[in-house]
Amino acid sequence: MIEKAAELIRNAKHITAFTGAGISVESGIPPFRGKNGLWNKFDPIFLDIDYFHQNPLKSWKFIKEIFYDFFGKAKPNTAHLSLSKMEELGYLDAIITQNIDNLHQQAGSKNVWEFHGTSRNLICSKCKKKYPAKNIDLSNLPPKCKKCKTILKPDFVFFGEPIPEIAGDKSFAETKLADIFLLIGTTGEIFPASIIPYEAKKNNVKIIEVNIQPSNYTNTITDIFLKGKATEIMSKLLKILMGNR
Repeated sequence: MIEKAAELIRNAKHITAFTGAGISVESGIPPFRGKNGLWNKFDPIFLDIDYFHQNPLKSWKFIKEIFYDFFGKAKPNTAHLSLSKMEELGYLDAIITQNIDNLHQQAGSKNVWEFHGTSRNLICSKCKKKYPAKNIDLSNLPPKCKKCKTILKPDFVFFGEPIPEIAGDKSFAETKLADIFLLIGTTGEIFPASIIPYEAKKNNVKIIEVNIQPSNYTNTITDIFLKGKATEIMSKLLKILMGNR
């Protein structure tokens, strides 16, 4: 099946990767949902936008611990690096990611649409000025905008917030541009991101799925299901593609 997937990729004109939490698990970042998910340990209320505005210090204590002290140490794994290499070789045109960890960019990928935003920047709730998170001292919480002194929040989507307009538009545009969607580590449970592969399928896009277990997509729209860890499958796939250069 992996040879068949490689053959489809070789013959495609436009390939889009669609990644979820599963691609970053092997970098040490747990998923939010499921058996070992973060929401089994933490109450997701701290990422509700109304709660954040009413209780910024309480929210920020959890945000700092999870997204900056813990996730901030994560490094790209071979699945991220394989996608970067595929882009470099001309086998990948864009990545749509539901992740906020910035690992695709750290791996060297250039054309990445962050559907849920990113943790690498903080944004002012009032004047919308953005700051690289690495330049903000998070030992004094909650952090505030240097311009207007309003509390900063991570530049990713909280519960109750809309999807970033440009990333959303570009992501859905890929469903009309692509010949192949390469789904990696996504369960298909998070709306509205979950509908993107379905939209692609409506446009006769071939779906190649990489996952450790069947997802909502596997028995509905997936054409080739490659079962296994993202690091192992993507390394094998890249090796086959590079062997045909």
